[in-house]
Amino acid sequence: MKKQTIKFLVLGLICVLTFSCKEDPLPKPAAQLRLDYKVAEYDHFENECPFTFDINSDAVIKEKTACNFTIDYPKMKATIYLSYKPIQGNIDVLLRDAQKLTYEHVIKADQILEQPFINKDDKVYGMFYSVNGNAATNGQFYVTDSIHHFLDCSVYFYAKPNFDSVMPAASYVKNDMQHIMESLRWK
Repeated sequence: MKKQTIKFLVLGLICVLTFSCKEDPLPKPAAQLRLDYKVAEYDHFENECPFTFDINSDAVIKEKTACNFTIDYPKMKATIYLSYKPIQGNIDVLLRDAQKLTYEHVIKADQILEQPFINKDDKVYGMFYSVNGNAATNGQFYVTDSIHHFLDCSVYFYAKPNFDSVMPAASYVKNDMQHIMESLRWK
């Protein structure tokens, strides 16, 4: 009986050693939050200002001063600043200021892409700047009719600039900015 017990113990020990041998545990890599946003739906925005545009229905628009707005994205901690200025023989100064504002981010930006915008039918002309990298803003634009109206726009996130972490939100808001620019009409 002793011999049989020893066989069972040896067999049991072999089974335990065989099935308990696993690979060394490895730490899991740090997970990144996946940011998915629903497809944007747009509402037409119009008030007494000399322009109209379409705005994302999830955004909150507030008029700060006469025809100067903030468009907030609370879920993304982002704000679009939209500023209107009438042209009074100062189109060169307005254009230079808008371009200067964009290129102040060149220190932190990896790349600034310029995309001209021309809508001859509605007399809306401008430039969209896509700022890539760890800059304070990821997108800016200006539009004008070259005679009476000038509007500039930029987006800022309330987070430390880290392009990799805000990229999904930045891309979403940049698409909204482009939609604002493309839907803008002068009255």
